[in-house]
Amino acid sequence: MLTEPKEQEALSDELRAKIDLVLESHDNDFTQIVGILLDTQDLFERHYVPQAAAYYIASKLPVPASRIFDCLTFYAELSDKPRAKYPIEICSSIACHVNNNEELKETLEKLLGIHVGEVTYDGRFMLLKTTCFGACDRAPAVRINGKVYGNLDSEEKVRDLLESLN
Repeated sequence: MLTEPKEQEALSDELRAKIDLVLESHDNDFTQIVGILLDTQDLFERHYVPQAAAYYIASKLPVPASRIFDCLTFYAELSDKPRAKYPIEICSSIACHVNNNEELKETLEKLLGIHVGEVTYDGRFMLLKTTCFGACDRAPAVRINGKVYGNLDSEEKVRDLLESLN
């Protein structure tokens, strides 16, 4: 059973205003719920939709909160739990596979000390496997917060990328 968020989890006026802008950009149209939730998720550093935000969206659209949570738990790109500041999506397409994405994954796991699906102790990085995001010409590649980084074919390049994300 879903319960309303506690008072300490309430959204600030600033966040409500930002979510209102997201809703307006989608014409307050529930059929655009995935886009609404993706855009809302981008408002939070840890790339998720907190419970309070989900309830707020439900209150603004003609939809029960359970539908919002259904979307958050169904789509891999969405989350109702905090992720990382830098979710690192590793492409698992055929092009990346033949261009050593498995070696890239292993390098990231070694450097970060985590496996796919895990978050670093400090909440900065998370490793995720995803389907093709259109960077076949730069394989092996990762996508971090919507930006693609390619030609990551050495530990040095991967280390430089991670160090640049401060």
